Amino acid sequence: MNTAIDKADHEKSPKLITIYVNTIAHEVEKAEISFDDVLQLAFPSPPPGSDGFTVLYQRGHGNKDGSLVEGETVKVKDGMIFDVTPTHLS
Repeated sequence: MNTAIDKADHEKSPKLITIYVNTIAHEVEKAEISFDDVLQLAFPSPPPGSDGFTVLYQRGHGNKDGSLVEGETVKVKDGMIFDVTPTHLS
């Protein structure tokens, strides 16, 4: 076994981080994820009649909870939870 090759292969492989979007596990390679990325994971085809979306997260870095709005990104952490819900204006 050649440890130099094994180490090089390991360094080239991106670290996969498991996040949960609306209770479904997704593996991502990025250190940060955007509002649009989370939205795409939650709803590959946006539901009809939605005027916008609310994105809340739990178990972020520092075990913080928060919200994500359009144009923002957040650092991801293994086991992080995102809840995405459509909003309707009346």
